[in-house]
Amino acid sequence: MESPDKSELKERERSNWTSAAEGWRRRDELLRKGGEPVTERMLELSGISSGSRLLDIASGTGEPAISAAQIVGESGKVIGTDLVDEMLAVAREKIGKMNLGNIEFHCIDAETLDFTTGSFDAVTIRWGLMFMPEPQACLAAAHKALKQNGRISLACWAAPEKNPFVGVLIKTLSKYMDIPAPPPGTPGIFAFSDSERLQDVLTSAGFRNIVLEEMAIDVIEVDDGRAYWEAISDLAAPVMALVRQLEESARSDYIDEVIKVADAMKQGETLRMRGTTWIVSAVK
Repeated sequence: MESPDKSELKERERSNWTSAAEGWRRRDELLRKGGEPVTERMLELSGISSGSRLLDIASGTGEPAISAAQIVGESGKVIGTDLVDEMLAVAREKIGKMNLGNIEFHCIDAETLDFTTGSFDAVTIRWGLMFMPEPQACLAAAHKALKQNGRISLACWAAPEKNPFVGVLIKTLSKYMDIPAPPPGTPGIFAFSDSERLQDVLTSAGFRNIVLEEMAIDVIEVDDGRAYWEAISDLAAPVMALVRQLEESARSDYIDEVIKVADAMKQGETLRMRGTTWIVSAVK
């Protein structure tokens, strides 16, 4: 199978996440709650405090940039970037309501970042690196932007079998269509599930003192399988791009099966769909 070129891959990601922006707006509180333990740990590892300058890459709808802005205070500064301006529109709405004046968001391709050398104390990338066709270019730019001894902290999803919150979708979909394994290095949700690849790309970009942690979280907590489907179909842009390719009756059967499988995972009063992420920290 011939691999798409880098520009095609980037446009695919831009299109997928543009289509999901309204869903992410609808599910903002669910997303914020699910990702909060990861955000907190990343910001702890970043070492920021009052007065710090932080660059948040792949900010999406605003985290962890907004949480960082509350830590660095009026004397600090947070710059958030993302490939998709429709996502950042949600982030800008949120900071407008919060009257945060120490944060701004810019629509910039992370692989072409060109900030002044040594202009940030810390860099964060939460669940964004794996969707980049050339992640090393992003990390090299982040390394340049950091001050000497500045810190980077990032999160990437671990192995598919440790992430039922999306694994349920993919495993069930494989019954309805052929899902070929992507060529090595292709961007996608599990592109950095291999911890060695994650360490290698950071080392190649010049980072040192690399430490990996594994964290399990309740990514999505809802009432039942139907509520799970309604939420995840708003959020999981790459999988939904495949689901839309199904013929109508097959798509209906697929949705019914996902709901049934998810309902079987319910324990107690709510359905908690688990995920496991790598959290990585390193130093310039």
